[in-house]
Amino acid sequence: MQTTTTGWRERVRHVIFDHNTPESRGFDIGLMALIVFSVVLVMLETVEQIEARYDTLLFVLEWIITILFTIEYIARILTVANKWRYIRSFFGVVDFLSILPVYLSILLPGAQSLLVIRSLRLLRVFRVLKMARFISEANYLVRAIRSSSRKIIVFLIVVVLINVIVGSTMYLIEGPENGYDSMFRGLYWSIVTMSTVGFGDIAPSTPLGQVLAAMLMITGYSVIAVPTGIVSAEVASSRRPREESCRNCGSAVHSESARFCDACGFELKS
Repeated sequence: MQTTTTGWRERVRHVIFDHNTPESRGFDIGLMALIVFSVVLVMLETVEQIEARYDTLLFVLEWIITILFTIEYIARILTVANKWRYIRSFFGVVDFLSILPVYLSILLPGAQSLLVIRSLRLLRVFRVLKMARFISEANYLVRAIRSSSRKIIVFLIVVVLINVIVGSTMYLIEGPENGYDSMFRGLYWSIVTMSTVGFGDIAPSTPLGQVLAAMLMITGYSVIAVPTGIVSAEVASSRRPREESCRNCGSAVHSESARFCDACGFELKS
């Protein structure tokens, strides 16, 4: 009996989590279609004419889709090797949040609008279409950003300090008579100017203020490329990851010489 149960769970796990068999690809493509259909339904509910005419139909379809997603979520938990890791993973959280709003709508009317979260499940398309290499590239970039996060934080702190100083200075130069009625207004102008957005709703009128604005604009152009340079340097110095799906948690990228999964520690295939 134990062997039969294990075999059943293993077959279901292969269909749900694997992406290299006709059954698993069919399941994933069907899941993608259902996700797209459910997101379209949520969007249609916001159209007043459609919602008024097909309210009952939309309600029934929404519950049918939610029940199907609930069954799928439970099946994933029952068949995955490390249940708690899946539940806490990005896709595990998204899978749960994609069904929660409908049940919440029983107590909180209108909560079903949060079903647009289901659109995040479309990220699974990378594995469905055998685009794992793109996932690995994305993970590679994420690791580079994490490695350079301290440098980026320092850079952002410097940018904030520049904006505070320049914004306060502009308040002193221009004053309330030119629209700078507080330092917060000056800070707002400084951020808009340094980011090169330039809404134009407030601008300096005095020559000294215009000179300061010109200097800030030039500074803005010069600092735009700084975060890109930091991340690019980190990417250039990083080692290429090893691409192999973990049988335990499904993580697709590990360090080049890894013998065990970087995410859960499960032994990788030789």
